[in-house]
Amino acid sequence: MQSNERRSKIIKKLRATDKPLKGIQLAKEFDVSRQIIVQDIAILRAKGEQIIATPQGYINGVGESRFLKKKIVSKHFGYDEMRDELNIIIDNGGKVINVIVEHAVYGEIESPLMISSRLDIKNFMNNLKESNAEPLSSLTDGIHIHTIEVPDEDVYSEIKNELKNKKYLIDSM
Repeated sequence: MQSNERRSKIIKKLRATDKPLKGIQLAKEFDVSRQIIVQDIAILRAKGEQIIATPQGYINGVGESRFLKKKIVSKHFGYDEMRDELNIIIDNGGKVINVIVEHAVYGEIESPLMISSRLDIKNFMNNLKESNAEPLSSLTDGIHIHTIEVPDEDVYSEIKNELKNKKYLIDSM
């Protein structure tokens, strides 16, 4: 299969599902290395395709959500408090879209998370620990911003209240 044909099929697959597709899955399906898929994704992005790489896999970044997007500013330390913060957001009906930190040298650093379930949290936390990676918030004394999606203002208020009660919430935008 030619590379252009493979890239076209990757786009069709991404557009046909709202679930993330792992690079290794695509590599097996197209009988190429994962690195070839990474290269294909980079080329597709350069051509204007809106593909988001998340810890769960690649997703199509096109389309309007029926959910409200809100930002919260939090501060906490350690893996347990990170898990607790994510659980509060998810258990109350939110979805964690990303994490953003304001670095003194590099400026704004953003990473997509796309966490919408306890399983996503478990996998994210396991990946973080297994790779010996530090959370981005470790660069900013625990302070970070999350963009979250919520179905309505009531859900947003409940999330904010629980985060405030745990003393994680610094501010909301």
